[in-house]
Amino acid sequence: QVQLVESGGGLVQAGGSLRLSCAASGRTFSTYIMGWFRQAPEKEREFVAQITWSIGNIYYADSVKGRFTISRDNAKNTVYLQMNSLKPEDTAVYYCAAGRGVPIRGDYWGQGTQVTVSS
Repeated sequence: QVQLVESGGGLVQAGGSLRLSCAASGRTFSTYIMGWFRQAPEKEREFVAQITWSIGNIYYADSVKGRFTISRDNAKNTVYLQMNSLKPEDTAVYYCAAGRGVPIRGDYWGQGTQVTVSS
């Protein structure tokens, strides 16, 4: 089992920044790829970014390239999503996931954190 706990969501004006955190625990979490997804109201959940624990291979959705940065702190077992130049269309519940594949298929999910960007 892998446990994931997100934090860092909130309300921000367009053009602002937020940093999301995902703390991972469990026996085998380091063997999984870590990713972020988001789900806006009345829309399907969509991939945002992913990173491996060891090599650090990183992938982004086209919609966030150049604005979002995924990173990890192995010592803290935490993955981050730095979100800059936020737009109202970035408003969604953001979920952390642990899984496999490119793009990642989530095997374990966090509870989600709300990000709201006002115009």
